[in-house]
Amino acid sequence: MSSELRRYRPRNGIIAEIPSAQWNSLAGDHHPLVRHELFAAFEETGCAVPEAGWVPHYLLVTNHGEIVGAAPIYAKSHTYGEFVFDFAWAEAYQRAGLRYFPKLISAIPFTPIAGPRLLVADRPDRDEIQRTLAEGATELARKLGVSSMHWLFPHATDVARLERHGLMRRDGFQYHWLNPGYRDFEDFLSTLNAKKRKQIRRERRHVHEAGVEIEILQGHEISSAHWDRMHDFHQATIRNYGAPPFLTRAFFHRLAEHMPENVVMVFARHGRAYVGGAFNFLGQDALYGRYWGGRQDIHSLHFEVCYYSAIEFCIARGLERFEGGAGGEHKLARGFVPVTTYSAHWLKHPQFARAVADFLARERNGVEIYLDELNERTPFKKAVS
Repeated sequence: MSSELRRYRPRNGIIAEIPSAQWNSLAGDHHPLVRHELFAAFEETGCAVPEAGWVPHYLLVTNHGEIVGAAPIYAKSHTYGEFVFDFAWAEAYQRAGLRYFPKLISAIPFTPIAGPRLLVADRPDRDEIQRTLAEGATELARKLGVSSMHWLFPHATDVARLERHGLMRRDGFQYHWLNPGYRDFEDFLSTLNAKKRKQIRRERRHVHEAGVEIEILQGHEISSAHWDRMHDFHQATIRNYGAPPFLTRAFFHRLAEHMPENVVMVFARHGRAYVGGAFNFLGQDALYGRYWGGRQDIHSLHFEVCYYSAIEFCIARGLERFEGGAGGEHKLARGFVPVTTYSAHWLKHPQFARAVADFLARERNGVEIYLDELNERTPFKKAVS
């Protein structure tokens, strides 16, 4: 295969320079969060732009003028919006009198969801194209003179490729709900121990007795007013955590225009007023929970809107899993299980690279031990031996 790497510098929303049909043919239909429309929404509504510390560098592999591989890459001047935490690494660089920023990352901005990062269609030379992308990202980091290159939340197959290229693997974990083929919500509850069944039923009853009704909307069922209300909920949650807002109202409306079929919203309504809402992305076999907001005085509202209604939706649609996002050990008691997530890292400085490699080996061992402990604490009925 004759191929060459092409690097684009951002000019007024750089992904617009890449034909959406070609990008999406590489991303496929399986995972909505690597679609051209989403990256364009982040850029063209001012969310992931140079002024916010996100400088796009889309890495492409071409074969005789045809785009056959792609990777979303950003130069970052901070660590926010990544969910793989390297604050300590940045501080260590600073103490040593070295510059950690800028760095390069391959990621979906503000999105801790695993997915493909080495985007290549199913073709005979797929491995060679992925190798070219992996090598090209490190080459780009060297050419730009940045400290490091980080691949955040790649699929396990991509991680294996990156490890073969010499990158250091980092393990983390999230809580996912898995669907072996439940008939309905009660069928799911029947697999839990009695204590957790009662807890979930009690939490759902609290919401119902508060006079709250649940609406689940998808695609063009979601009106402009719904998009505005969801943005308001999201902003309120961000303010409660004392964090700067990172998604604009225009971002939500851009999704409404360009990928509504990939969005599922769960709203809680009390009378005529919406009192809570959760925003989810819909893929071919999974639902991905992203943003939520709501009143704090309604008992268990968060659990109903973010988890239980989403689980019911997954069961009704026959989806294989629900990924509820980062954090939240409280998910374990509600039928979610721990699942390993990955990142891969290249550091230019050899001494720091060795120190980080040693740290990651110890961290992986700790994560493995903790996951074993969590799996012993799942709420599912224990098999009788």
